[in-house]
Amino acid sequence: MPLTDKQKQQRIDYAKKNLKRIPLDVQKEKYDEIKSHAEAHGETVNGFIKRAIEETMERDKSR
Repeated sequence: MPLTDKQKQQRIDYAKKNLKRIPLDVQKEKYDEIKSHAEAHGETVNGFIKRAIEETMERDKSR
């Protein structure tokens, strides 16, 4: 079922208030490698990148 205009606006408002975009440019070949890896582990590219960041930050805390 498509979103209503009100639902769309609520999502936009939520994103403006709670999210920050991080631009990330990678070479096409590297993106394909990242995508393949993510899919092989049942993840989206976005989910994989977020997990990689979290795991790295946790690892760095313990140093």
